[in-house]
Amino acid sequence: MDNEAQKYRMVCTLTFGDIYGQIIVWLIVIFLTLASALGLWSSTRQIYALAVVGLVLVLSLPFLLFAFVTTLLNHIEFSPLEAMESTRSSSRRHIKASQKPAEAAG
Repeated sequence: MDNEAQKYRMVCTLTFGDIYGQIIVWLIVIFLTLASALGLWSSTRQIYALAVVGLVLVLSLPFLLFAFVTTLLNHIEFSPLEAMESTRSSSRRHIKASQKPAEAAG
């Protein structure tokens, strides 16, 4: 076995479709919170309206963040690079660096 450390490739496969539902849920929570605050807003109940907004946002934010972070972490993949693959990619970089760009004949 080589003394060389194993090299890994990190790939994030997260797409917008994976978090689209979570964004929709977050928007619904925000709009329902604002609607309930406006429903409670009057000259005598302003503190209740602010308390509802604060309570709903404080209670829902950790759950929504947990769902997003776990979705993100579930879409990160580490795949080991094989020796042939890593030497091939480094030789490709070396070849590309030594090649000269094409010039038009004129």
